[in-house]
Amino acid sequence: MNKKTPYILIMPIVLLGVLFIYGLVNGIIQSFGYIPAFDLRDFTLDYYVKVIKSPTFLDSLKLTLQISLISSILSAVLGTILTAALVYTGHTEGKALQIIKLAILIPHTIVALFSISILSQNGLLARLFYKLGLIDAQTDFPLLLYTKNNIGIILGYLWKEVPFVAYFSLSLMASINKTLGEAAENLGASRLKSFFYITLPLSMPAIGKAFLIILTFSFGAYDLPFLLGATVPKALPVQAHIEYIHPDLRHRPYAMAMNGLILLITWIMAGIYYLVTNSKKIKGDNHERS
Repeated sequence: MNKKTPYILIMPIVLLGVLFIYGLVNGIIQSFGYIPAFDLRDFTLDYYVKVIKSPTFLDSLKLTLQISLISSILSAVLGTILTAALVYTGHTEGKALQIIKLAILIPHTIVALFSISILSQNGLLARLFYKLGLIDAQTDFPLLLYTKNNIGIILGYLWKEVPFVAYFSLSLMASINKTLGEAAENLGASRLKSFFYITLPLSMPAIGKAFLIILTFSFGAYDLPFLLGATVPKALPVQAHIEYIHPDLRHRPYAMAMNGLILLITWIMAGIYYLVTNSKKIKGDNHERS
């Protein structure tokens, strides 16, 4: 094999990385109001200040945090339950795993279309309930989409994130259960106690990482909130896009400032997670030494 082959193979990755870094740096610069093409040449924090003080931004931030936290917590809990069910029934490979992979691979836009087809008042569930006589008309079916409670968006994220949590933590939980979990059961512990005192605590690092990934993703995601969300308030990424496509191009720094705040908040989330997990690790090491 040619010595240059590995370098040639990684060139697309390097190119994508360069483009990503360029876009990120350019967006941050624009968020400070420096866009020479629009005759904006002064670096300033005014756009950040105005965005933070805007009631629209605050409403969008509150909504986005609500969606991301609720969907991520529910996904982590349900994903852990699904993982435990797969481990204790011996379905850690084969068709069950392929179904989980398939659910992860489905794009969010397709999930949104399926959600509309199934959960809307003209969807499959409404028609089924009407046929079964559970409701007098399809309009009696509860509104799940385009509402301020954002149930449709949360259900869409659960569709994608529950399988992701299961897939992310399945191999670790299966390995722990096969070794330490079975050893505890052989020593007299019940299967339930073995799970809650040994298997689950030792699997928490993987579950926690999966939680952080889906939390940061859902906080910055655009597609499901745009396709399934209410008219007002809008999720923060959707509001940033609205500012970006504003007819007055001088609104571009406002959009970039919103994106900068989204990036900052996700970094803060990652930092908090790191501090929490690292502090637990340090306490555990100190406990072992003592």
